[in-house]
Amino acid sequence: MRGARSLRARNPRTPAEAPDAATSHMTAGGTGGEPPAGQPMRAAPLTLPVLADGAELVGQFKHSGYREPSQLVCLPNRQLVRLPTLLYLVVRTLGEYRDAAPTADPRQTLERVAEDVSRAAGVRITGEQVVYLVDRKLAPLGITSYSDGTPPPVVKANPFLGLRFKMAVLPERATWFLGGLFSWLFRPAVMVVMVAAILVSEVWLFTTRSLGDALHQLILAPVTILLVMGLGVLSCAFHEIGHATACRYSGVRPGAMGCGIYLVWPAFYTDVTESYRLGVAGRVRTDLAGVYFNGVFVVALTLLYLQTGFQPLLVAILYVNFEIVQQLLPSLRFDGYYIISDLIGVPDLFKYIGPILRRTLLRRPADARLKELKRWPQLVVTLWVLTVLPALAFQLGLIATQLPRLFASGWWMIEHLAATAMAGDAGTLELVTSGLQILLLLLPPLGVVLILYQMTRWVVRRLVLYVQGPPEPEPVPDGQPARSTMA
Repeated sequence: MRGARSLRARNPRTPAEAPDAATSHMTAGGTGGEPPAGQPMRAAPLTLPVLADGAELVGQFKHSGYREPSQLVCLPNRQLVRLPTLLYLVVRTLGEYRDAAPTADPRQTLERVAEDVSRAAGVRITGEQVVYLVDRKLAPLGITSYSDGTPPPVVKANPFLGLRFKMAVLPERATWFLGGLFSWLFRPAVMVVMVAAILVSEVWLFTTRSLGDALHQLILAPVTILLVMGLGVLSCAFHEIGHATACRYSGVRPGAMGCGIYLVWPAFYTDVTESYRLGVAGRVRTDLAGVYFNGVFVVALTLLYLQTGFQPLLVAILYVNFEIVQQLLPSLRFDGYYIISDLIGVPDLFKYIGPILRRTLLRRPADARLKELKRWPQLVVTLWVLTVLPALAFQLGLIATQLPRLFASGWWMIEHLAATAMAGDAGTLELVTSGLQILLLLLPPLGVVLILYQMTRWVVRRLVLYVQGPPEPEPVPDGQPARSTMA
């Protein structure tokens, strides 16, 4: 079954660098727009900007792949914004003065904020320039209020090939409890024993057992497909518990667990945005935890088979192995993708596809997004784009050529199921099993169609922008939503 998948939700957004403090221009209040024709210019009342309700200053993005140090701010919706040091100092200093003197004159307070930021950052900025940075950079990102007291907008990222229609099932308290329940699996001695048991189980399965006989028995008794599918779903859920457990073991809180739709497939997810507080070792541990827990699940199924001799369990073990291989693929937003991302300290790899293709294929100079990366991460991202993109295109093309046959097979099974149901020869379980088989047969081609549609829409938009010319700069830069692991 290729139904339930596991996902993760993590999300640094990447704002543009702050403008040169020596040349910044602003108007006190609002966003500096012009009034309607025929009306006099009125200055909005100036207030001291404040951090958005529920937002939190996280601190340094450890082991990042960017040349300049980056700081993180967590928004109320658990998205993370990556800020350059100057903007982060402005946010932090505004919070300090707001707590110390909430009734002071805003202009005097802003001047003192500018002095403190200037000393900390080693540049010279004024109170007016602080207002400019707030109204043009920070408030549009949802971090602070505007200088006229207007609350910030709710910023929601829309990552390419991201999880959709998410619905939380277990709250943070439940994932925290489950993480504590299984945290002993990350003790070094236990991990050594468990990894050895996983390897022994895999070698035993593929060298001494006949998977062909197990598959043949499964075909003869289709109702057992429901058992295998149920074990597959349970394995996906346990996969997500692994990510939550790794977060708690590393000292950060996992977010909610739930389900959603990835392309067209149902998927489990766990919000592990807090893992961005960790260094590279903690982040990679979180990435690998789901696959590790899949291995623990394989050991449990192996022991159960040794006790019962029930051959469909071997098919379930094989299915869990397919899950592991799928999760380690770096092409889509599965664990393999996040492993590469966390090793090099670059949160969103997909946003570099365009710049790298323009530099590599069109021989254009590297744009600002590439220049902000360190040399080693830039090489890895380039290799990822030039390797994964052709592989993904080949896979999509191969499946697309089989779409007519897959749809024809699905239609034949629908007709066969309808004929069987009308004849009264099948029981309820057989009908349910056949229906799930039809669904699982149709989901892959539907997923390919959706991917092709999204890629075509992306290409058309880029062509339109190329013809019309570049739009006005947006205040909200590229980024991704709260990071969620998927299975």
